[in-house]
Amino acid sequence: MPTRKLGKNGLEVSALGLGCMGMSFGYGPAADKNDMIKLIHAAVDQGVTFFDTAEVYGPFTNEELVGEALDPFRSQVAIATKFGFKIDPIQKKQVGVDSSPANIIQAVEDSLKRLRIDVIDLLYQHRVDPNVPIEEVAGTVRDLIKAGKVKHFGLSEAGAGTIRKAHAVQPVTALQSEYSLWTRQHEKEIIPTIEELGIGLVAFSPLGKGFLAGKIDESTKFAEGDIRNILPRYTEEARSANKALLDLINQFATKRNATAAQIALAWVLAQKPWIVPIPGTTKQHRLTENIGAASIELTPGELQEIENASEQIQVTGTRYPEQMEKSTGL
Repeated sequence: MPTRKLGKNGLEVSALGLGCMGMSFGYGPAADKNDMIKLIHAAVDQGVTFFDTAEVYGPFTNEELVGEALDPFRSQVAIATKFGFKIDPIQKKQVGVDSSPANIIQAVEDSLKRLRIDVIDLLYQHRVDPNVPIEEVAGTVRDLIKAGKVKHFGLSEAGAGTIRKAHAVQPVTALQSEYSLWTRQHEKEIIPTIEELGIGLVAFSPLGKGFLAGKIDESTKFAEGDIRNILPRYTEEARSANKALLDLINQFATKRNATAAQIALAWVLAQKPWIVPIPGTTKQHRLTENIGAASIELTPGELQEIENASEQIQVTGTRYPEQMEKSTGL
């Protein structure tokens, strides 16, 4: 597996990471824990060194899973986790945002225990907290870095102004935001900003929550608790309309003797050398398929063809309902 550098402070990770959220949270019932441990071990065996989790995934259970699975490989991998939500300890659910210094410090202590580690490789603010100045958040993380509990500071779904303010206090190593062939709004302002500042991009949902892998159509039924049940882009009508983008991806997959997922991931990898996609999966064969994208290099001609064709395709449906989109901080 090739590697890529995130930021300017020495964080080098596999070109493709593994998003672990869906193993415990977000897409219906949690998968079997032992099966997911085996899958994470298979990822390490195949060269993945970058694993993404968060305290709110579960809550808490995903960090525990990742911590147990990666315990034997601690020196070989980088683990990213996140703070910034207020979590009801009784109901075990997210009830708002909270990036107060006290909550950040407590979240880090708790994450370290669940992950079975002494230091967090990359710590993100999960969502911008409008009630806490980002400079205060960055200062708190700076102090945690000085204390040896965190190595690198990250932001998730933050706007350009927020990124600049945070970076001025504590250098930001990576921004984690959604980026794929059908989620490209960050190209206008966010990507030029982080390129200027030397910040890496960790692309979550690079396969469009599964749609760009070609395994979802308008007849697909999602499990109870699957976030896609409430997303405008996943209504039956939107899925039918959005087949046009999938058809385009499949044309290139056929030409390259690859899968749709591999072409979609190869496209993300080709955009910048400091972008690291973190597709998630609960299936070993999908893991191997996704990793195969790292060896596919789309030519400048192919990238231009994809660009020209995709410009003619209008993606139907917003990525989140309006209230969820407002909470991203963009």
